[in-house]
Amino acid sequence: MDFKLELIPIPVSDVDRAKRFYADECGFVVDLDHRISESLRIVQLTPAGSGCSIMLGTGTDKPPGSIQGIQLVVSDIDAARAQLVEGGVEITPVRYFEAGEWKDGHGGPWNSFAFFDDPDGNGWVLQERP
Repeated sequence: MDFKLELIPIPVSDVDRAKRFYADECGFVVDLDHRISESLRIVQLTPAGSGCSIMLGTGTDKPPGSIQGIQLVVSDIDAARAQLVEGGVEITPVRYFEAGEWKDGHGGPWNSFAFFDDPDGNGWVLQERP
């Protein structure tokens, strides 16, 4: 039996603002933008190359900005970070974790990260894979 993670709900305060951030600044593909009713709208976006999408919405049981640590795994963290910076995303320098503390620069395999937030404060992590 396969268990495929395909959708992560992201609570936001302003769906249009979040859609612009993820599509225009992060480069996610807009798969769906559907208004079911006056109070319910679903916007689904997918990062390039990902089998998992995000869904933006309001009226969830989580407050906007409460999702933290969603990881985007990339083969080249410098190129991925540069692409996000070019899109207008504020993102940390590349860091790694060693001896219980964060240090600037690249670490070993699976130990290079960069961090950014969406406009509501939902936290994202870039992680380089070996």
